Amino acid sequence: MNRLVAAVLSAASVGALLIVPSPPALAAAGEVVVFSTEFQRLDNYRNPEGCNKLPVAAHVLLNLSSSEVVVHADPLCLTPGMVVGQGFGSHVTPGSGSFSVNR
Repeated sequence: MNRLVAAVLSAASVGALLIVPSPPALAAAGEVVVFSTEFQRLDNYRNPEGCNKLPVAAHVLLNLSSSEVVVHADPLCLTPGMVVGQGFGSHVTPGSGSFSVNR
């Protein structure tokens, strides 16, 4: 009987955890600016949060936000990336990269 009670309580705990929503991702104050080419406008990401795909022709990323930004080689922010500190910039590889806010 104790096993049945333990199993029911475990199932209820797991069910409650699945129902509770995860907290929203916090946005970084400020913006991240991406330069692609001399013939395109700058791409501005105001108060970025989550994973942001970089433009195909992205060349330079400037971190003007209040947090560190991580530049990833893939478009889904799954690979480890290079950290760009507040007030710094970085060259980025044109193609299918992305960036995320590092909290």
